[in-house]
Amino acid sequence: MGRPRKISDDALVAACARAIGQHGPGFTLAQVAAEAGVAVGTVSGRFGSKQGLLLAMTESANAGAAGRMRAAAAAHPDPIAAVTAAILVTAEGVDDRATTTNHLAQLGIDLADPALRSGVTELRAVIHRVLTRLFAAADLPGAPPPPRAARIIAAMAHGAILDWALRPTGTLADRLIADIEAVAGAWRLPTARPSRSA
Repeated sequence: MGRPRKISDDALVAACARAIGQHGPGFTLAQVAAEAGVAVGTVSGRFGSKQGLLLAMTESANAGAAGRMRAAAAAHPDPIAAVTAAILVTAEGVDDRATTTNHLAQLGIDLADPALRSGVTELRAVIHRVLTRLFAAADLPGAPPPPRAARIIAAMAHGAILDWALRPTGTLADRLIADIEAVAGAWRLPTARPSRSA
C-alpha cells in the first residue's frame, strides 16, 4: 500500500475556495477533496467540518491579505494605481460571473454565522488599514482624510463587484480600475472650499 498523499492546509483551503467558486455555498467536503485530489477523510480529519474549513479559509485570507495588498501596491508609484492594485488583490479568483456569484452567495452565509462573520469583519478591517496607509502616503490634495478615503474606495469596490456580478460587461478588473479612477482621480486636484459666507 502506498503512503498517503501529503497536502498542506493552505492547499486544502485553496481547494475550498475553488469548490465555492464552482458550487456556491452548497459545496461539500467531497467536492473540496476532489479539487485537492485527496480522500474526503483527509479534509474532514484536518478541519472536522465544513464550518471548520470555512473558518480556516477566512483565517488564511486574513493572515495573507495585508502583505499581498502592500506588495501589489508597491509596484506602482502612482498613488491611485497603487490603491487600485491593492483592491484588485481582494478580487482575485472571482473574475467570471459564476464564480463571483457563488462567492457572494457564500458571503451571505458567512454573515449569518457569528464566527464566520467575525472573520469577514476582520478581513474588512485589514483592507481598510492597508488602504488608509496608502492614502496617508499619497499626494492627493482633494482626498478626504485617509480613513474616510479608504472606507469610500473599499465600499465602492465591494459594490462594484456585486454590480458586475449582476451585469458582467467587460472584466471585473476593468470595472474596478475604471470606477476607482472615476472616484479617486478627482482627488488629484484640491477641492474647492466653500466660503464662510456661503
